Amino acid sequence: MAAGAWKVKQDMPPAGGYGPINYKRRLPYRGLPGYGLLALGVGTFVFGTYTLFKWNWERRLLAFEDAEARIAIMPLTMAEEDRKVLRLLRYNFEEEAKIMKDVPGWKVGESVFHTTRWVCPTIEELYYLQPLSVQKDYCFSYTWST
Repeated sequence: MAAGAWKVKQDMPPAGGYGPINYKRRLPYRGLPGYGLLALGVGTFVFGTYTLFKWNWERRLLAFEDAEARIAIMPLTMAEEDRKVLRLLRYNFEEEAKIMKDVPGWKVGESVFHTTRWVCPTIEELYYLQPLSVQKDYCFSYTWST
């Protein structure tokens, strides 16, 4: 091929030129605007406060009901505890009579206190004649050793 046989065609812009180039920054939509977020926050706060107040009201009513039930049962539980104490005292007096039968002038069940008032016996006084495991259970609040 001879030199210059190739015709080179240069690219040229279209007639009237190219359109405008969009160079402005356009960010995508990223969620709620500020006032929407504020409204959502206030709504969440109001709902949470309402729920908390309602829950505290129910808890207060349940606590009041529990206290009323405890007060209603209290005479029964106190009577049962008194029966248990009297049963243990009777057992202790019987055992004391057996143990101290040879001691002259010993009075079974005589109080060591110089008063006519009732003095509630301590745990040690009630359980000193019981087996050691029972004593440990009552004196140390039911702790079991392994």
